[in-house]
Amino acid sequence: MILSAALWLALVILGLAFLLTVWRVVRGPTLPDRVVALDMLVGIVIGFIALIAIRTGFTLYIDIAISLGLVGFLATVAFARFILSSSGEEEEAPTTHPPIIPPTVRQTPLQERRKPARRDKGDGGAAARRRKPR
Repeated sequence: MILSAALWLALVILGLAFLLTVWRVVRGPTLPDRVVALDMLVGIVIGFIALIAIRTGFTLYIDIAISLGLVGFLATVAFARFILSSSGEEEEAPTTHPPIIPPTVRQTPLQERRKPARRDKGDGGAAARRRKPR
């Protein structure tokens, strides 16, 4: 008796949540609101399937609910990627490619002004004096 009353109460609450969520899908001011509402609809349908599984005693419905949860998650991720790509928030590839310069060759503005310092190997500058002029 208590289980039957709890099932009916859960069905009524899920039905009300379903109607309110459908209203948000139809009325949602932005596309992300609609995507979140669709994800909520998947959750509500999973709740309905769980209630049917409890009422009938068939455990196969639980497997269906798990599968629906996975498909709903993947659909939400796909919608989110679509929203990001359509809004232009993703960084797009530049039309002209900068020249590829290794970090050791690249010079900062400060390095361009200064001449590179001589590297002294501790021999009193003898290595620099032995170098042939160009």
